[in-house]
Amino acid sequence: MDSRLRVLVSLSLGATCGIFAFAGAAALTDSRLAAILIATLAAGLGVLLVLKRPIVALDAAACPRSLAIVSGLVTLLALVQLARLAVFMVDPTQTAYSSIPSSQWEIEHSCLSAYFVSAQAASTSPNIYDDALFTMPDDDPNTPRKARMIGAFKTDVFEYPPPFLLLPRALMHLTPDFVRFRSLWFGLSGGVILLALLAVARFLGPPAGTRALLLSPLVWLSVPMLSMLQKGNVQGMVIAAAMLAMVLFERRRCATGGAILAFATLSKLYPGLLILYLLVRRQWRALAWTAAFAVAFMVLAFLDIGWGPYVAFVDRLPALLGGDAFPAFRNPLAMAINFSIPGLAFKAKLFGIPGMSFGAAKIVGWVYTLVAVAATIYAGLRTATGDGKPLLWMAILILATLRSPFLPQAYAAVPSLWMLTLLAATCSPTPGTLLTVLFAWVGLNIYWPIDWPIHARRLAVISAVPQALTVVLAVLALRRGSNPQSSSPI
Repeated sequence: MDSRLRVLVSLSLGATCGIFAFAGAAALTDSRLAAILIATLAAGLGVLLVLKRPIVALDAAACPRSLAIVSGLVTLLALVQLARLAVFMVDPTQTAYSSIPSSQWEIEHSCLSAYFVSAQAASTSPNIYDDALFTMPDDDPNTPRKARMIGAFKTDVFEYPPPFLLLPRALMHLTPDFVRFRSLWFGLSGGVILLALLAVARFLGPPAGTRALLLSPLVWLSVPMLSMLQKGNVQGMVIAAAMLAMVLFERRRCATGGAILAFATLSKLYPGLLILYLLVRRQWRALAWTAAFAVAFMVLAFLDIGWGPYVAFVDRLPALLGGDAFPAFRNPLAMAINFSIPGLAFKAKLFGIPGMSFGAAKIVGWVYTLVAVAATIYAGLRTATGDGKPLLWMAILILATLRSPFLPQAYAAVPSLWMLTLLAATCSPTPGTLLTVLFAWVGLNIYWPIDWPIHARRLAVISAVPQALTVVLAVLALRRGSNPQSSSPI
């Protein structure tokens, strides 16, 4: 079974590399034929490299027949779905290949559009958060936002610190038009997430690493992952980068890890809880490199776009932390799919509870911040084994994401799905464990596009299932991460 497992894993990883290489090559060459040739070469090289030097030391004894069968079926389905989505990412007119073709909102919504528009505007305007860049002049603030269009896509609003723009501005030199930029971003996002999944699986011991690798196709096949990749949201890449940085710190590659964690933190802020974790654990070298690269990135952004965006960000920050800057709160259905803890105030508002406004959400948010900080300190003070450390890192990241005022399911459930596979990997691979994982996976995949007809209250109840699972998984990971027992159930 060892050789067969190795061949199947190599083929699936090679195919995944080929899919993301196709999208990236199509963007860079603007030629479908060249993209197919490059993708074929990338897939072939991926297969050969993994066969020759396996990334994860596969342990056939850790892979019962039931897990092998489920992994094989899920891998095949995931590759089909990723390949379909790659077609839409390369050619936006092919809407039948969208992750959810029956939803016009899913087809048109693009978080990436905000990055592109602000990256362009940063060259000429100091206020990269100016609503006029993203919203039509005749927008009614009492109704769902009327977005400007960038080609076939609705322009999202920009809600990130200025240093984040270093990445999209660099990529724009390679792909100056949005369609090609979108395709390149898809290839880059998929590649970074794949690298992090493999790095974490390799970090685990051979039994847990083997199971984590075989369960990882469940992450790729999930509706939230496909939706996030399609919309170009950076959440998955930031989570993956933060996990990769923590693995690098453990491997004593503090400079590289510090650069990655610094950029992830300056891009989305919430990975800063991992910096607190490092502080509690007194990992001074990791902290020093992270701080040094954070300063370097801020200086680079200043040299690139000037001081104006920083001033605009400081002015915008209270509204970002409090939720006022998010136009999604003008849409009851968007409130219903919000997974954030402060967003619970607005879910309560949907059910007619008085006093549930931005003021209440801010109070809930700051109280929850204390909880998240306390949980991070607790995790940092615990003595974790190798297999347990990734559980703690991911739990901290999940708790940190829940502090955001607005956290749609498409981005909230991706780290939870990854966490599910990591928890299962540290358990005894019994049929009961596998069945539990599949049931939890189904729960995390409960998804309803906001342009499908449904009452907001009903949608809030439906979305409570994956939201509750997200919290439960984070709590379980905190408990198991400090003392993982491979023979115990999830």
